[in-house]
Amino acid sequence: MSAALHIGIVGCSAEGAALCYRTVCEEGARWLGPHGHPEVSLHTPSLRHYVDCLDRGDLPGVAALMLESARKLAAAGADILICPDNTIHQAFEWVRPHSPRPWLHIAEVVAEAARERGFQCLGLTGTRWLLDSEVYPQALAAQGLRWVRPAPEVRAAMGQLIMDELVRGVQQASTVQRFQGWVQDLQQQGCDAVVLGCTEIPLILNDSNSALPTLDSTRLLARAALRRALGPEPRA
Repeated sequence: MSAALHIGIVGCSAEGAALCYRTVCEEGARWLGPHGHPEVSLHTPSLRHYVDCLDRGDLPGVAALMLESARKLAAAGADILICPDNTIHQAFEWVRPHSPRPWLHIAEVVAEAARERGFQCLGLTGTRWLLDSEVYPQALAAQGLRWVRPAPEVRAAMGQLIMDELVRGVQQASTVQRFQGWVQDLQQQGCDAVVLGCTEIPLILNDSNSALPTLDSTRLLARAALRRALGPEPRA
């Protein structure tokens, strides 16, 4: 195997970044044997800075924060970059042309996985900022896939639970039940899978408790980074 690439993680919220980091380190052993994983660096500014930019619709400001992390990670030796936060990918058009290192785009990774698994119509979940954006519609359309957004009032409720609970590591049974109900609604609207489009949602929802097959954006991104860093997945 050639030398592994150094993965740089541009963090936003602690819970999502931690899950992504953990996945890279744990699943790297499939390639490198027990306890093995590629070199990984993580940088994140205060989440408050991102939230302030999002609240005022300042996507160039979001991009500036992402690029600040990118430059610090590049200086630390990172070869490739990933961001385990769906919402701030709204700013990606300002990021990609100025980045010191190549990126994997989380929604593009999810869309490719959905196509490979044969899904046709995806239900979207995530923050209100994400669900009001074109991040997933653009990525899914590029793969010939359809999508369904929750109703505006559901987007607001979902976003509030994410920001008030999930990004703080709070996991309540009542919140799990509400997300399960929203997924059931998406199923009734013709969806055959659901995108867990907030990197904290996989902490409470998965294939075992969801009415629809799940596309875990956090772990899919981490696995895509491992394939980029280490090459094709080894045979079991």
